[in-house]
Amino acid sequence: MPPLTPTIAVIGATGLVGRELIDVLEQRQFPLGGLRLYASLRSAGEVLSCGGRTPAVELLDSASFNDVDIVFLVAGEQVSATWISRLEESKAVVIDTSQLFATDPDVPLVVPEVNGADLEDFRLRGIVASPDPATIALAVVLNPIRESVGIRRVVVTSIESASGIGQAGIDELHRQTLDLMQGRSVEPSSFPRRAAFNLFPQIGELLAGGVTKDEAITINGLRRVLDQADLPVSITRVRAPLFFGHALSISVETLEPLVLEDAVELLRAAPGILYPETVEEGRYPTPADVVGDDATSIGRLRCDAALGTLDLWAVIDSVRKGAAVNAVQIAELLVRDHF
Repeated sequence: MPPLTPTIAVIGATGLVGRELIDVLEQRQFPLGGLRLYASLRSAGEVLSCGGRTPAVELLDSASFNDVDIVFLVAGEQVSATWISRLEESKAVVIDTSQLFATDPDVPLVVPEVNGADLEDFRLRGIVASPDPATIALAVVLNPIRESVGIRRVVVTSIESASGIGQAGIDELHRQTLDLMQGRSVEPSSFPRRAAFNLFPQIGELLAGGVTKDEAITINGLRRVLDQADLPVSITRVRAPLFFGHALSISVETLEPLVLEDAVELLRAAPGILYPETVEEGRYPTPADVVGDDATSIGRLRCDAALGTLDLWAVIDSVRKGAAVNAVQIAELLVRDHF
């Protein structure tokens, strides 16, 4: 079995999620036995710091994983697809933040606050999938409601930043903003429509029936994490002119009545949720407020007894908890309970 101070490899170490993940490993004092950092030729040789170590970033094409215990795959779906066969041949456990395995029944899809027990199945393929940020936030918020009063239906509008497609999205939003403010025309490249000073309801390719691929991934992922395969979920994922952050407007129809006071108490006590003890009028979290936070923050709670619904607003740092923190929490559970 791997040691309690495992050797870690990060593939995509110099990307948005990779850099955040390295910071999280240090801040949470993850028990590192060794650290290998891998990226493309453009970043090879860069020196990063984590846990008192200062490893240089190595070229991914020359990577070896024979003496690695845990590999964080944080470089996107294309890189995951290219490298997964080689990683499966090694002894390493792979934690993948792309959505390549979101629908694979042999790969546990895990939000530690909700279904950490599913890690029992990680040995089927030696891979654990970390869900997309919308699935993570929704699972953390909905799980205590599901356990207490049951859920009949969920309707969500997910408002997502440019960082959802990595540094390329941030760069394009920045470039488009400058072009428009200087009177130049804008031609989108990384996005399907103009991102600056605009909203568009398409994240992922459009599929038959009008749902997008990424909406389908979130619906399927939420059902898997909550272990409720028939849960009716309707979600519209919207790109907003934000550099960072992720917000969700959530409407939950419950199986049993839920009054506001009970909903507040239930959610305040749930792991991974931040809701202040005293909520002043007009105070609610925004994406700008939660940059750097590990929790999902909520606000604007409203119950309608006649409709049997709970409505609320949730925000999450999509790069941090929506990717890096969730992946590190998975690794922490693996080391604590399964190594």
